[in-house]
Amino acid sequence: MAEVMRSSFMLMLLMIIISVIVGEKRIAAQVHHVVGDDHGWDPSSNIGAWSSGRIFRVGDKIWFAYSVAQESIAELKSKEEFDSCDTSNPIRMYTDGLDSISFDAEGTHYFTSGRPESCKKGLKFNVEVLPQPKTKEEAMMIVSTDDAVATGPTPSASTRGLPSSLWVGLLLLCFSQF
Repeated sequence: MAEVMRSSFMLMLLMIIISVIVGEKRIAAQVHHVVGDDHGWDPSSNIGAWSSGRIFRVGDKIWFAYSVAQESIAELKSKEEFDSCDTSNPIRMYTDGLDSISFDAEGTHYFTSGRPESCKKGLKFNVEVLPQPKTKEEAMMIVSTDDAVATGPTPSASTRGLPSSLWVGLLLLCFSQF
């Protein structure tokens, strides 16, 4: 009986550790931002307004969806190039129609249409990439702020419920031993 209790205790301890680890990873999880939401990278959409209320962090990804026949994306080096829509010397051109960019470091990134005429009509935006939160409290404050601002899709219930399902399993395991 003592051996069963000890193995049950070890299993419960393992479940608690796993749920804490999973919860920690969720805090630092990357966010996928679809530029322009449902409209995508479109000359008729207000891309600047789309990006203005969003928080971008190291580890996040942005996705561009656009017509290859009509558009391309230029990532520029400087605010001066961005302001003047100078796409003659970009960091990188994106031309696949569905491109993702991972933010691996903090700093400002400048994106414009590869067509200067579309850029001059406002098809451009800049992103300030912030570091990942250092504490749980900071992360929770950010999550609540993001929830108030963001209009994009929310995570599925299965993603959100993972740690709670571990707790339910833990409780069932505890009661099954008695």
